[in-house]
Amino acid sequence: MVHPIRVTTLLFIPLILLGSLVAGLLGALTGLGGGVVIVPLLVVAFHVNIHYAIGASLISVIATSSGAAAAYVREGFSNIRIAMFLEIATTMGALFGAFLAARLAAGIIAIVFGGVLIVSSALSMRGGHEEKSSCPADRWATRLKLNSAYPTARGSENYEVCRVPAGFGMMFGAGTLSGLLGIGSGAFKVLAMDQVMRIPFKVSTTTSNFMIGVTAAASAGIYLRRGFIAPGLVMPVVLGALAGSVIGTRVLVRARTSWLRILFALVIGALGIEMVYGGLTGRF
Repeated sequence: MVHPIRVTTLLFIPLILLGSLVAGLLGALTGLGGGVVIVPLLVVAFHVNIHYAIGASLISVIATSSGAAAAYVREGFSNIRIAMFLEIATTMGALFGAFLAARLAAGIIAIVFGGVLIVSSALSMRGGHEEKSSCPADRWATRLKLNSAYPTARGSENYEVCRVPAGFGMMFGAGTLSGLLGIGSGAFKVLAMDQVMRIPFKVSTTTSNFMIGVTAAASAGIYLRRGFIAPGLVMPVVLGALAGSVIGTRVLVRARTSWLRILFALVIGALGIEMVYGGLTGRF
């Protein structure tokens, strides 16, 4: 594997910036946080060791979340109460995942990464929830005041949150994947909120963007302590991802949800296949 510092020469910095910008844009549009594209980009295209790629990704995820979250909160899409409640589970999971990452070989992590992306791609093609929830009232949602409203073309639309305990449990798994893979686990956060808790898709993606920075910060400290954060690699990745996330927030409020879902599925599905193949053949 190529050491990360060798990758960030003057020849490659513009390419890393451009790739990270695209990753940040996709992360803001889909709630993925950009890491789901950044890690395969660095590993496959630039041959960076996967542990260093994950370290750079985690820092970029924090930047992407910071860039996107403020705009989404201001527009009224993000549900802050849901985000803060679910972060309890994701933070615990992130610490556990970072602990595992330091003890697993790069090939195993790549295979797990690819498998997660392929499953996420398949699940995301299922119909999303865009209307008012038809599930029975959840007593936890009522007690914690999680039900809210979000802006639509028809005006403010109320929604109710379903199956809160199940969603909380899935968030621990999402946090574990974040710490292990450096992806912010936005894919599983979105799926948990959209498919399990029956939260409208745009609310799910924007709330995920609000959450992923906290989740990534919980595990980034462990990667820093183990020496997997290379400043020369992190700088262009963070700058590109942050710029992309700012652009993405402006596009999302006017984008069609059906197109976001297709984009979500195609990008992570293709990258998932590449990561599994690379892990099985020993390329990583």
